[in-house]
Amino acid sequence: MSSKVAVLGAGSWGSALANVLVENGHQVNIWTREEKQKNEINTNHTNEHYLPEFKFPDELVATTDLKQAVMNAEAILVVIPTNGIRQLARKLNDTLDRKVTIIHASKGLERETHKRISVILNEELSAKKTEGIVALSGPSHAEEVINHDLTTITAASLNLERAKFVQKLFLNDYFRVYTNPDIIGVEIGAALKNIIAIGAGVIAGLGYGDNAKAGLVTRGLAEISRLGVEMGADPLTFMGLSGVGDLIVTCTSPHSRNWRAGHQLGEGKAIKTVLSNMGMVVEGVSTTQAAFELAKEHAIEMPITEAIYDVLYNDAEVKQVISHLMQREGKAE
Repeated sequence: MSSKVAVLGAGSWGSALANVLVENGHQVNIWTREEKQKNEINTNHTNEHYLPEFKFPDELVATTDLKQAVMNAEAILVVIPTNGIRQLARKLNDTLDRKVTIIHASKGLERETHKRISVILNEELSAKKTEGIVALSGPSHAEEVINHDLTTITAASLNLERAKFVQKLFLNDYFRVYTNPDIIGVEIGAALKNIIAIGAGVIAGLGYGDNAKAGLVTRGLAEISRLGVEMGADPLTFMGLSGVGDLIVTCTSPHSRNWRAGHQLGEGKAIKTVLSNMGMVVEGVSTTQAAFELAKEHAIEMPITEAIYDVLYNDAEVKQVISHLMQREGKAE
């Protein structure tokens, strides 16, 4: 059954998810702030900056008008950088005139408040405007999804009916969606894995091998789980797609912008230079600050996160930070 869906955000992931929806037979409007990008999508059916050499179906329609984008939509998918979500949600609340399902596929924590994305959306959207909020997350590179590589992700919500609705929207022969009631765990896993991905990129940039990568990912998962459980997550969630699954894909691939940023840091580049080279938002940078402050607030030990914070925000020397991590007092796993 066809549905009308508004996708808010025309970056790589928003565009890839919009493409899945169009291929599944849904009517999709994709919203962008950029007039040039809108014209490119509508005229050339491309989005070269984010997904070069890919041709979108003619049915995908781009607009810079938020009201037009969400008109008559049954679901709204938000896929923009985390620190812009609150402002967009306020505009959305003023624009909507009925209840819709709100989906988000962004991965981060708000820098100032440390809040999860579903919490921000709940705060800014009236209960009269939402049927439920669903987090769509898991191990997925946009560059592979558009090429129909097999992908499995999670639709997490306190409202199982809405999670199942989102599952049906996206499910097809290359894109499999599971439901999960633990939206806290799914959002924490999605956000914090970007921090570990920066570390994995640093290790690769320094020339370390698989032993170092495996140790970082495993101990990084322990940190994510500790903080997540403290915040109310189910520990088993971190053994699933939005936990260990997302860590694997993000910490092992140059497709990950967080990994690429870390790789440049490992090669000796300054963080300001790295970010100016990327051309896209690196969510892990602001999430590192939020997670570092959350860990202090909750008295949770997160040495890898603290080390990456020191590199990003205190100009600590990468090799010195790694040496300090390795020489900490011995303890049980």
